[in-house]
Amino acid sequence: MRKTGYLRTILFSIAISSAIILLSGCTHLIFYPERQHYLTPEQVGIVANDVYFKTTDGLRLHGWFLPAKTKITKGTVLFAHGNAQNISTHVASVFWLPDYGYNVFLFDYRGYGYSEGETELENLQLDFNAALDHLFNMPNIDPDNILIFGQSLGAAVAIHGTAYHPQRKKLRGIITEGAFDSYRHIAQEALDSFWLTWPLQWLLSYTISDCCRPIDAAPFISPLPLLIIHSKHDEIIPVHHAYDIYERAKEPKSLWIYEGYRHIQIFTINKNRERLVSYIDQLLSNSEKMK
Repeated sequence: MRKTGYLRTILFSIAISSAIILLSGCTHLIFYPERQHYLTPEQVGIVANDVYFKTTDGLRLHGWFLPAKTKITKGTVLFAHGNAQNISTHVASVFWLPDYGYNVFLFDYRGYGYSEGETELENLQLDFNAALDHLFNMPNIDPDNILIFGQSLGAAVAIHGTAYHPQRKKLRGIITEGAFDSYRHIAQEALDSFWLTWPLQWLLSYTISDCCRPIDAAPFISPLPLLIIHSKHDEIIPVHHAYDIYERAKEPKSLWIYEGYRHIQIFTINKNRERLVSYIDQLLSNSEKMK
């Protein structure tokens, strides 16, 4: 009995120590930025131009512009990437779009890659707004043919950012893959999955800011078309987040649920890429008819 009690005391002490560490730096539950670039565009045969732009609070952010490879450019996609690393790895999610006639502008949030500053939840929306504002004013870009594509963390940022951007009515639509419904909720689920933090999941999750909740912003995207994409086998963001956001969103909206793909891996397959391009082509075609 003494050994059992002693073991429980040790485990409780470890849990409390972990809680103190987590409480003092809970940003790390969400963000995993890296400064180092792992690949250059030249190494993987991608044409990309460096772009630098400023946020309203004075930070210099970095991105890449991938020009369309076709004679006629159909439109431009603003890409908001997922949590870890930076654009040097996340470019793998969108490098193929220029082959189909679309420019891509992908950028790093503050604290990621070559972007200045430190990552903070409340300021991610400033970064998204700055990227979109810059894209609207880039030369040789049709500001009436811009779409948003966000994955994982970027999907959450894009939903909120699109819903409240002052020029959102100029956009043609928003596409998300692997979105979660709120930062606090996904943090609580992550804590729930680990035995050491399971007893403290609610306490620790409440140290995460619950601002900028995608599920609250989703209804305000309308009348822009919203396409929500998710895999039933997403091991990072459970698929119920997609259903929850879809339920709260207003028309026009679409939901594509896939099976057998890990987190944000759906567009590693050509047939899935072609389906998305067909959707975007149709979306822009319908928008042209409505002008």
